[in-house]
Amino acid sequence: MLGGEATEPAWRTKPSRYLIATDDKMIPSLAQRTMSGRAGSTTVEVAGSHSIYVSPPAAVARLIKQAASAVAAPQERNSSQ
Repeated sequence: MLGGEATEPAWRTKPSRYLIATDDKMIPSLAQRTMSGRAGSTTVEVAGSHSIYVSPPAAVARLIKQAASAVAAPQERNSSQ
């Protein structure tokens, strides 16, 4: 059923976002910046723990909305032409 094969990582061709949790005690901020930079991600930094989806949920929601808007905007422009 799930026999598909990924031939190229999506982060190489698709825009990505990364929420850096500056209070994360598991993955230091510097490591998060390095990983997100390697992937070419747009980053946002917030004071939050490793459980970033729980510690500042409003910041997570904002980032998701920004990402969705960035993807939707080009499609909306193309459909109005």
